[in-house]
Amino acid sequence: MEKFNGLKLLVSVIVILALGSAGGLVTAPQIKTWYVLLQKPVFNPPNYLFAPVWTFLYLSMGVSFYLLWNSKKSNYKQYAISAFVIQFILNIAWSFIFFYLHQVGWALAEILMMWLFILLTIVYAFKVKKWAAWLLIPYLAWVSFATILNAAIYILN
Repeated sequence: MEKFNGLKLLVSVIVILALGSAGGLVTAPQIKTWYVLLQKPVFNPPNYLFAPVWTFLYLSMGVSFYLLWNSKKSNYKQYAISAFVIQFILNIAWSFIFFYLHQVGWALAEILMMWLFILLTIVYAFKVKKWAAWLLIPYLAWVSFATILNAAIYILN
């Protein structure tokens, strides 16, 4: 069993929350201007739901990353961490593509790549630290929903 490292946990959670919030800085001004004008499907959640959901998901991602980072050396540890970093970069990029650039189609293509890297992260994480993988399941579920929502908005607009 790995020794608990509070500093690594704190760094992991704070960095994930801070970088994840960068997407929110781009998103927030667009909600009441550009986004409100888009045709959205009936299953589009209310806007107030997104911030608490993403906060929970970023916290879970931060703990998951900590568990991977703090885990003992294994053949899959670097694969899991690399896949995590790639999916997280894609996560941040999606907000810029969708909300800042207003490129709904490109955002759809990008979120599909993000979904694949989240799945890959989970597969590798299961081989390193099962809890790190389990913590990412709600994230995969939410991004699955977000992918369907992105596709619906693309079709409707």
